[in-house]
Amino acid sequence: MKLLVKIMKDFPAYLWSGWGAIASILLFIAFWDLGNQLYGNLVLPSPKETFITLYNMLHDEMVWNDMFLTIKRALIGFGISLVIGSTLGLLAGLFVTASMMSRPIVTILVGMPPIAWIVLAMIWFGMSDMTVIFTVTVASFPIIFIGALQGTRTLEGDLKEMADSFHLPFHMKLFDLYFPHIFSYIFPSWVSALGMSWKIVVMAELLSANDGIGAALAIARSQLDTPTALALVVIMIGSLLLIEYVVLEPLKREVELWRE
Repeated sequence: MKLLVKIMKDFPAYLWSGWGAIASILLFIAFWDLGNQLYGNLVLPSPKETFITLYNMLHDEMVWNDMFLTIKRALIGFGISLVIGSTLGLLAGLFVTASMMSRPIVTILVGMPPIAWIVLAMIWFGMSDMTVIFTVTVASFPIIFIGALQGTRTLEGDLKEMADSFHLPFHMKLFDLYFPHIFSYIFPSWVSALGMSWKIVVMAELLSANDGIGAALAIARSQLDTPTALALVVIMIGSLLLIEYVVLEPLKREVELWRE
């Protein structure tokens, strides 16, 4: 509770520090506009046309329903992979045998193309939410698992011995020694898995669903409606940036204050 209050208190200062990120986004939009001038509206619509299309789309209730449905699927799949991947990764990191046995399995999961998982999920679950959620989960799981595994395996024995020699209470060792170190490994894996979830959910919907942002992208593709396709991409990127920089990044800054 105290951590949440502190995050909310420091949030305005965090927003003020985001001018560098805003500048990079504006630079990206400038290159986007340059690409439009070079290749034309059919290949790459201008940012102005795309944002006008996006503005008009946001007045359509169906677009909001598709957006919330896609985000819900992505977050459910990401949440499942976060819980299972973090738990199994931390446990595997405690035992050398489990760590060695898990490596080939993780390699198989990482090397398996997402499109193959989508095809298998369509066979197993049909054209349903489970197809999308399963694909997101299985694609994000190895990223989180590896982060948790590395965080546990790299705990330094000298630090453990020092903590034991000073007879530190278990809660101090857990929250002041073990947790900050593991978190520095596992949090970047969460962010990477979140980005993976956002990419996979659209791909899975495009191929196996009749609703959601991915399905809307499939319709825009069939109609060669590039502005609508780009507007849908902007929706997904914007929602991902919102979750990462408004929710996850402030949490990371507060937890990693120990580095200072």
